[in-house]
Amino acid sequence: MKDTGILAAIPEGPRERLMALGHEVSFPAGARIFEEGGQADRFWVIRTGGVSLDIHVPGRRAAVVETLGAGRMLGWSWLCPPHQWHLGAEATAPVQAWEFDAAEVLELCERDHELDHALLTYAVGVIGRRLRAARTRLLDLYGPYGSGSRG
Repeated sequence: MKDTGILAAIPEGPRERLMALGHEVSFPAGARIFEEGGQADRFWVIRTGGVSLDIHVPGRRAAVVETLGAGRMLGWSWLCPPHQWHLGAEATAPVQAWEFDAAEVLELCERDHELDHALLTYAVGVIGRRLRAARTRLLDLYGPYGSGSRG
């Protein structure tokens, strides 16, 4: 697979050290990968397939806020206390991914400042995009007509 997304954002040396910690996993279509509020102790880099991120909406079905594909990082909540998922995730198509244990990656980041900087810079961008996507989706559901389509 061509390096895209998070793998393209990390320089070659640190990327190789990170990838040495990963292992391949797969999820069938329809599998819940994690639930909002659950223990966030890992993350994934999607190789193939698709994953929808959703937010619990009381009295309604979960609202999908973003869909992820190849190269995208799935899960950032492992970086921030209290290390609980802020969203839920479900495979929309069969997924193959690399899975990383958060404690191992954080330990590597303590020693590898280039990886630490690249990973955190990428994760901050992900957090910002997901916050905007969740805000827009909630405005579409609850806001005045058309309020979610601006800005």
